[in-house]
Amino acid sequence: MGRSPRLFVVSGPAGVGKGTLVSLVRKRRPNLGLPVSATTRSPRIGEVNGVSYHFLTDQEFDDRVKRGEFLEWARVHTNRYGTLKSEVDACLARGQSVLLEIDMQGGISVRKAYPNAVLIFIEPPSWDVLVERLRGRGTESEESLAVRLQTAKRELGQAHTYDVRIVNDDLQEAVDELDRTLDTYERE
Repeated sequence: MGRSPRLFVVSGPAGVGKGTLVSLVRKRRPNLGLPVSATTRSPRIGEVNGVSYHFLTDQEFDDRVKRGEFLEWARVHTNRYGTLKSEVDACLARGQSVLLEIDMQGGISVRKAYPNAVLIFIEPPSWDVLVERLRGRGTESEESLAVRLQTAKRELGQAHTYDVRIVNDDLQEAVDELDRTLDTYERE
């Protein structure tokens, strides 16, 4: 039985370790497609348009949103970031599975555009562990922490809408489980 390229979405609350998990799985699977994101922010030194990001003006971004070219997009502080459908389609056409790390709202958008996408939710072993991880970062004010925790409660309450749920208690076990999940769905 061969492998079929699939679109995978990884979501979960802030502090759950999804970025670390995705990064470690990408190292194991260098053949995963990595769509180039679009942004309205200015390029930093060394960044190349079309390689680091697709750098767009606000007007260009607005036009692409109106034309439905984004799979998902979000405002982060004063800039916008998004995943272009054309980037995902190009990876899939090359036979590469795609692993996107995006928020739950983006995950729902992906499911609408790609009904066979596999949505994977990363969970903390407990609420207390999540709070401890967020506090341990030392990067949040109490106000910011409260907002992140409120969002996390809402996301955890919606985790059942995802296809797969992985508890990130032991990092290596969670990486293995995420890797096995990708393998299982690619073989379907």
